[in-house]
Amino acid sequence: MTEFVRLEVDGGVGTIRLDRPPMNAINRQVQRELEEVSAEATSRNDVRAVVVYGGEKTLAAGADVKEMADMTYSEMAEVTHQLSRGFGAVSEIPKPTVAAITGYALGGGFEVALSCDRRIAGDNATVGQPEILLGIIPGGGGTQRLARLVGPAKAKDVIFTGRFVKAPEALEMGLVDEVVPPDEVYTRAHAWAAQFANGPTRALAAAKNAIDRGLEIDLRDGLAVESELFAALFGTEDQTIGMRSFVENGPGKATFLGR
Repeated sequence: MTEFVRLEVDGGVGTIRLDRPPMNAINRQVQRELEEVSAEATSRNDVRAVVVYGGEKTLAAGADVKEMADMTYSEMAEVTHQLSRGFGAVSEIPKPTVAAITGYALGGGFEVALSCDRRIAGDNATVGQPEILLGIIPGGGGTQRLARLVGPAKAKDVIFTGRFVKAPEALEMGLVDEVVPPDEVYTRAHAWAAQFANGPTRALAAAKNAIDRGLEIDLRDGLAVESELFAALFGTEDQTIGMRSFVENGPGKATFLGR
């Protein structure tokens, strides 16, 4: 059983709920629980898409600075890779994922959001990577995922300054994908995830894999990855169902089995 992170499932959508009051500070225990719950969401067949949510007040205000403040280089060197895995655990879920951002998503909290496929924020939300103000840099994926998301110039602006970015500017910069009233954040995120509840699970996983792996390699190798994943889907039941349904009934009418 986990203490601060749990998985709630409703209608094919799994919600990874952070619950460490008052601000969901992400300490090492929360990092381990994020890994554990992400693995559970990956393995469960009744979870077809995932929402990451911290409650009505905040997603997560950042890493637990008190826990790190007195650590030495040698101590941090032993755990830094574990830290990166914890903050990025959601990225390993081979299903569509969306962060529902209310209040603050700062530092490690924003790194968790960056590990999702999509980010929906309240119009009063604030995001950012303020680690530079502590004399360090983002260590849970922020320098890498942010630069891949919005490009190096915008990523450097956010990371070099450590400034807090309000929702309207975050949308304009591409840090988040959608801004809605605060009381609609979770509902909108759940609705986005729910559209995949009866989708072709293996095709969605292949699409996510192709895009994510392709960003790490050159175009030629990325096209080879895409071709391999494309061909492999012809061994799935959903491919047979989808194509037969298209031929017989037109597009968008298939009932997939998720296998």
